[in-house]
Amino acid sequence: MLRTHKLGEADRIVTLLTRQHGKVRAVARGVRRTGSKFGARLEPFMVADVQFYEGRSLDTITQAVTLGSYGAEITADYASYTAASAMVETADKLTEEEPSLQQYLLLVGALRSLSRGEHGPAMTLDSYLLRALSMAGWAPSFHDCAVTGEAGPHSAFVVQLGGVVSDAVAPPGTPRLDGSTLELLAALLTGDWAAADASEGRTRSQASGIVAAYTQWHLERGLRSLEHVERSQTTKPQTAPQQAAPQQAAPQ
Repeated sequence: MLRTHKLGEADRIVTLLTRQHGKVRAVARGVRRTGSKFGARLEPFMVADVQFYEGRSLDTITQAVTLGSYGAEITADYASYTAASAMVETADKLTEEEPSLQQYLLLVGALRSLSRGEHGPAMTLDSYLLRALSMAGWAPSFHDCAVTGEAGPHSAFVVQLGGVVSDAVAPPGTPRLDGSTLELLAALLTGDWAAADASEGRTRSQASGIVAAYTQWHLERGLRSLEHVERSQTTKPQTAPQQAAPQQAAPQ
């Protein structure tokens, strides 16, 4: 379940990311009444087996059986709640009616991990964002040059160009990342949690700023939920000077 909107006095419009049918919007009749049989199963962050009645404009949910009850654990912790909110907003923006099993499985796995507290909420979110963007065709490079393909390591990072770049193509004033931050970013992208969990707080904070900047750039309109994500430290997202953007197009 990605999000819900009130409809009338007792109904809701539910936006769901499905396994086989992409993103679906459907009406849940009477779920706001105290006697609703499946109201709690259709809250954000829940995973359910849902049956629909196909309508002209909106389908109607007729049955819902819980498959993953993650909502209560996530909403009980503010850091987890804000991270999960950013995840479902990202999934909402990246997916349409065309099915994407990979995006579905990634989101379900991230919400499950978040509800169990397997890793820090901010790192779980950062890993999800990097992997979701990669599946959408915007895989960042944290080792080889994103423009020329020159073998790394490189330290100059340009959001607009797709990751680290060699000195030969790095615009003036490009921020530099230390090796530990690049290693953490690579670990979050590949799901190497042993390396990610061993990282230091300052490194995590810098990596989060990079992930936020990269996500906001490629989603264009940005994520409203991201500004509320609780992090142990805050750093300004590092991007290259705006005048450098026209030199190269962002990778497709």
